[in-house]
Amino acid sequence: MSVARTLLAASTLLAAMAPVRAVEQPLPLWEAGVFGGTAVTPAYPGASERSTRSLALPYLIYRGKVLRADRSGVGARLLDTDRLDFDIGFALSLPARSSDVPARRGMPDLGTLVEFGPRLKIKLAEPTQHSRLGLELPLRAVIEARGGLHRQGAMFEPRLVYALQGEQQAWHVDASVGAVLGNAAINDYLYGVSPAFATDGRPAYAAKSGLMLTHLGLGGSYRLQRDWRAFAFLRYDNYTGAANRSSPLLRQNSGTSAGIGLMWTWQRSSRPARGPDD
Repeated sequence: MSVARTLLAASTLLAAMAPVRAVEQPLPLWEAGVFGGTAVTPAYPGASERSTRSLALPYLIYRGKVLRADRSGVGARLLDTDRLDFDIGFALSLPARSSDVPARRGMPDLGTLVEFGPRLKIKLAEPTQHSRLGLELPLRAVIEARGGLHRQGAMFEPRLVYALQGEQQAWHVDASVGAVLGNAAINDYLYGVSPAFATDGRPAYAAKSGLMLTHLGLGGSYRLQRDWRAFAFLRYDNYTGAANRSSPLLRQNSGTSAGIGLMWTWQRSSRPARGPDD
């Protein structure tokens, strides 16, 4: 999950459910339904304040050979082999109001952020029929959607993921470790203070490119009934090695996020998803 997506509990909840490739039976080509959940996260990465968000939204999963919309993102798959998976993906982050965060009070709000860019997934090992160790390498441009579209930089988030699922996909667990790096633009968007917004307790600061955070994550889901699935996640972020640790807006050495929710499948395709060799 990227730094921006720390602001969006729903994305984190869905990412925690990314399945191991099915082995017992093919997944349906598409599924539609509703998911709802509650998550507690820092107001923004490194903030002292925490935000609780509850969301209930429709969802659509589509597992086409090229076009994909699933629990790990939305995009176009350009390469799919036994070891490599390359796609172009999207992600979305909800805004954060500066009036809710004393450190940012009087500054512009953090707007809705859209991430777009390529992602390479490498299967490193498959210890058992139901487990997989992989490396994900997403590189994404960040665009703010507020009063138009504005480019706000780019982020790179290498992530090592170990995924394990039960028989017939009754349950799924994954553990991950990763880092998030940003260029000067996105770091300045989150942690920069222009002279116009400087105060006695918030000096002007120009952010630089580099490490934003490192993180550990644990997520999982459990099928309650055919159409109902419960899910949860826990994530720990560490900012001690961040390139902009001296920013007056980066107030904590670490932060945690957690969430729970339910997913209901309303309809699913009788046609199975196609494999890469179909």
